[in-house]
Amino acid sequence: MASETTLILFKPDCVQKGLTGLVLDRYLKAGFRIRGLKMLEATDELLNEHYAHIASLPFFPEVQSFMKEAPIVALALEGEDAISRVRDILGPTDSSEAASGTIRGDFGAKDGDSKMRNICHASDSPEAAAAELKRFFGEGEVFA
Repeated sequence: MASETTLILFKPDCVQKGLTGLVLDRYLKAGFRIRGLKMLEATDELLNEHYAHIASLPFFPEVQSFMKEAPIVALALEGEDAISRVRDILGPTDSSEAASGTIRGDFGAKDGDSKMRNICHASDSPEAAAAELKRFFGEGEVFA
């Protein structure tokens, strides 16, 4: 296993429900180390870039609107095999299919919004993590 740094976004539903600290605590208890952390308001430009893979789909305006409902929190997290371990702790994208004990299983929506209102986004590959960390953190905002 290699040490990796990955990106986690605490989505508006996480922030609105006051779950940011609880979710962060789960990752810290799993042995991860914070390398960067900040709260921000998502802009259309940022969301268009982050969701470029779905920006042309008919449901994208709903995603964009949701991601602007409240501030989001960007977290750069480091640890051994961080990308896959973070995603395991988070659970599958669809919260209604996530097992109890995972973040999405415990806190995500269980209705028709279960793929969007699913508490957090987490990078799914080393390439995605590198691009997403650059997107959400400027020069000097991720610390060694």
